[in-house]
Amino acid sequence: MPTQHISSAISRRGFIAASLAWATSARAADFRDIAWEDLIPKGWDPMKSIKNPGALSDGDPRAQAMYEQLREIWDNAPTVAAMAGQAIRLPGYVVPLDESRDGLREFLLVPYFGACIHTPPPPSNQIVHVRTQAAVKGFRTMDAVWASGTLAVERASSNMGVSGYTMIASRVVAYVRK
Repeated sequence: MPTQHISSAISRRGFIAASLAWATSARAADFRDIAWEDLIPKGWDPMKSIKNPGALSDGDPRAQAMYEQLREIWDNAPTVAAMAGQAIRLPGYVVPLDESRDGLREFLLVPYFGACIHTPPPPSNQIVHVRTQAAVKGFRTMDAVWASGTLAVERASSNMGVSGYTMIASRVVAYVRK
């Protein structure tokens, strides 16, 4: 009898694992691949309101004032309202926000290596604040991933930057070029 119980439990686990794998793959097909450019409104030019930037040295007070003006423009970058509620898959780099032994539950997804870490953050319409449904393991700062989930047009501020979009991720996997 105990052997039958064990084999029955193994069969149930196998069935559950197969069901979860099938559900995950079925869901993956439901996400539309997008590019970072899809998150920028057509015709948006962040430099449009910067008057005569010219060449300035880092120590020039006008350079600092221009940087602050540009940072304000980037932090309030316009978003694409039509992206709200879209089930998307987007490649990018991980900037962890909430990480524990259990894994990563919250991070910024950014379009290029080093964003938010070694350089000023990109415009907010190029940062997605991702929250995972379950902790994901095996990812570190600046790892390349595919994040799949439902996108919301919602600003979120963190110590790493301001995001113009948020996502509840159903799936986060290592980036593999198609």
